[in-house]
Order: sequence, then C-alpha cells, then structure tokens
Amino acid sequence: MEYLFIVGYAATLFYFTVTDRVKKYLMLLFFQGLILSGITFFHLAGMEFTNLMFILFETVAVKAFIIPLFLMKIRKRNNIVRLSEKTIPAHYSLVVVFVGIILSFLLSNTLQDLAFIHTKYFSIAIAAFFAGLYFIIIHKNVFMNLIGYMIIENGVFLLSLAVSQEKPILIDIAILMDILAGVMILGMFINHIGNTFKSASSEYLTQLKE
Repeated sequence: MEYLFIVGYAATLFYFTVTDRVKKYLMLLFFQGLILSGITFFHLAGMEFTNLMFILFETVAVKAFIIPLFLMKIRKRNNIVRLSEKTIPAHYSLVVVFVGIILSFLLSNTLQDLAFIHTKYFSIAIAAFFAGLYFIIIHKNVFMNLIGYMIIENGVFLLSLAVSQEKPILIDIAILMDILAGVMILGMFINHIGNTFKSASSEYLTQLKE
C-alpha cells in the first residue's frame, strides 16, 4: 500500500509542474494532505492511539482542508486565477522534476544500511524538497512561492516519518507550528502586496521600501 501512496505523491509533484491554474494547485495540496494522512495511518498504526489521532487530525484537517481553504481565500482576495509567469516551459520542468525524483531515490539507496531511516519515505521527502524549491524558483508570483513553501513543508512531514518513530508527536508539533506561522505571515504579506500593487508578482517587491 505504501508504494501506491508514494506513486500518488510523486504524481502530484509532476502535475505541479505542468498546470498553470491556481485552483488545481490548491487541489493538489488537498490531495497531498490526503495522501499524507494515508501514509501516517499505515506507517504509525502501532503507536499510541491518542498520538496517532493527533497526527491524523493534523494531516487531514490542517494539510488537506484548513491550509488549502486559507490559500483559496487569499487567491480570491487578490483575484489570482491563472498564471503565465513561469520562467521555464512546462515540458522542461517536467524533465527536471523527473530527474530530481530519480536522484532522490538513488540517494536513498545509499542509506539502505541505516535501520532508523525508512528509505522510501526519505526518498520522496527529498524529492518534495527539490520540487518545492524548483517550484519557487520558476515562478515570479509570490502566491506561487507560498505554494512552493507548502510543498516543502509536506516534504518535512514525510521526512519526520522517515527518520523518527519513537517520538513523532514532538516533531509534528514543531511542524504544525511552523506551517501555521508560515501560512499566516506569508498570507498577510500577500494580502498587503495585493492591496498595495494590485498584483502578486514578485517583481513588485523591488518597490518596497523601509
């Protein structure tokens, strides 16, 4: 079952590179949240019930619903529908992300001897880091930078599952706080840009002065 989740998660990373509609980006974040909840349920099924329920609540409620809905509100406030601000064509981006995923799996194979690392989740976590960073680089729009940040945050969650099974609740509390703080701060930042410049392009950041 874990292979199905990993393949599904990798598919969302590919789809991020080929679409240009903001609603689809938010739907992909929703699906990533559901996939992460499935991974959590099967990977941590043997842990204490209350801790498992807390992590499942985080992944389902926060990652799959609260964050996408919050971003949808920001999208509507700034009237962001479709973007054409990619600096690299979609088919090139698809190749770059594919190579990044392959390299991440090759890297994880070198860590097979480390018993405390779940190499499958580690590899897709590294791929998510790479895809999120690349997503930020190829988009000039600040809203897209925020989505790229959330892709990286989901990778952080996967990495926590890959490297720690003893006290995952502590790691998830830190991740949850980081996500909520990042979304609120960057959300207010985007709203300020939209109100001031009537555009969410990062090119307008050069106009900001202290």
